[in-house]
Amino acid sequence: MAWYHSYFKGLPQRAWKLHQDDEHTEFEVDFLQDVLEIKPGDQVLDVLAGYGRHALPLAASGAQLTCIDISEEYCEELTAAAGRKKLPVTVVCADVLSHVYPENTFDAAYCFGNSFSFFPRPDLQRFLENISRALKSGGMFSLHTENLAESILPNFQGRNWMPVQDDIIYLAENVYQPLEGYIESEQTFISGKEKVTHTVHQHIYTLAELCFMLENAGFEVTGTFANIEADPFQLGDEHLYLLARKR
Repeated sequence: MAWYHSYFKGLPQRAWKLHQDDEHTEFEVDFLQDVLEIKPGDQVLDVLAGYGRHALPLAASGAQLTCIDISEEYCEELTAAAGRKKLPVTVVCADVLSHVYPENTFDAAYCFGNSFSFFPRPDLQRFLENISRALKSGGMFSLHTENLAESILPNFQGRNWMPVQDDIIYLAENVYQPLEGYIESEQTFISGKEKVTHTVHQHIYTLAELCFMLENAGFEVTGTFANIEADPFQLGDEHLYLLARKR
């Protein structure tokens, strides 16, 4: 069983949520509405949706959201939030690699928050092909990551730590495995007397490799940006926002 099947619960899940910036999320939602050309009534797929920080505001603007995530805690939180607000959100708690998507159904799809780097190369190719089949012809897809090779490797850090809200401390011991193309990270979360440690594999792709895989999955890459202002991505940029259209 892959590490991400059991990672997103308890302290790591709470730390991830607290680390998100609400104002930046609002900007990302505006970006998604713009580049994905989302209109009221459109069917939109949020892959690895988490607790719905993008899905809920998109649904509030009139889109019909289908959200898939493997974390039962996140899915329960998202279902409850959508129910309270009476928003058009369908939540699917499943592994994105094995879930059978309805074909040619969605007007747009997105995967934000570093999630696609969970997968080794054969699985990522299948992941992209699944999304492509679910989209209508001409449908738009966007992904975001901070784990691109051009972002991570020039200033690779073997160790790092940072404080998170609610007195949570995050520490990581990182080793890059060049033959396999992933970072093996021992991540520790500490809050008071509680301590949780996971070993995580983050698979690292070059931009050219990622574009090649998208093309093989039936997409045409139409934009690679360093930020939501759509500045072109360059070596050393921290973020990648990629936009593609299903052929």
